[in-house]
Amino acid sequence: MTDHETTRTAIVTGGSRGIGRAIVEALLDNGWRVWLCSRSPASVDAALGALAGRGEVAGEAVDVREQEQVDRWVEKVVAAAGHVDCLVNNAGLGRFAPVDEIGGDEWREVLRTNLDGAFYFTRAVAPHMRSRGSGFIFNVASLAGKNPFAGGAAYNASKFGMIGFSEASMLDLRHDGIRVAAILPGSVDTAFFDGRSEERSWMLSPEDVARTVLDLLAFPDRALPSRVELRPSRPPRK
Repeated sequence: MTDHETTRTAIVTGGSRGIGRAIVEALLDNGWRVWLCSRSPASVDAALGALAGRGEVAGEAVDVREQEQVDRWVEKVVAAAGHVDCLVNNAGLGRFAPVDEIGGDEWREVLRTNLDGAFYFTRAVAPHMRSRGSGFIFNVASLAGKNPFAGGAAYNASKFGMIGFSEASMLDLRHDGIRVAAILPGSVDTAFFDGRSEERSWMLSPEDVARTVLDLLAFPDRALPSRVELRPSRPPRK
């Protein structure tokens, strides 16, 4: 086979910044070919410019809330790369307000981005992985998927749902050689916390989550680490 056929290929959603960007960089540094997407064309262009020369990377603006866009882009990636070995469902956002104050449009935006997007990408990628008898799907959830908090009705619902979706997908796909894992980070120092007054040196870094992805990819095929909880070592005492 040619080098093009044997190079491992990954798709990373929400890959232009934050956790997704760190995962893209870690994969590139380990010889992967990476396709990243973000909803914003400007964000994709900026990321690709910054990553130029770092490895084989491409990207495009894709709205993960729209199944037709997801399906079309996955087919484009497969046509160009020949296969997909890893999918990282990372795209996400948060809208926070008491349950009786959050708007319906805000609720739907969070659920459609954080949960529907993961479903659409998994649904599109799984048949290609099944045909090869291998693949890894990472769903970047959150400890907020286990620990509800006031003002988090939409975000909590999306992350609780993502954990359930991830574990059901794992059971559906494991016998096809596809391993599915949910990664549940605690507080990560990203733009998610911009505008808040709290000191952030205690938080996880995006690179910590990226390292988790690399570690899970290195597990032997016989092992299936299906859920990983990742916490800051020393958060502020309450």
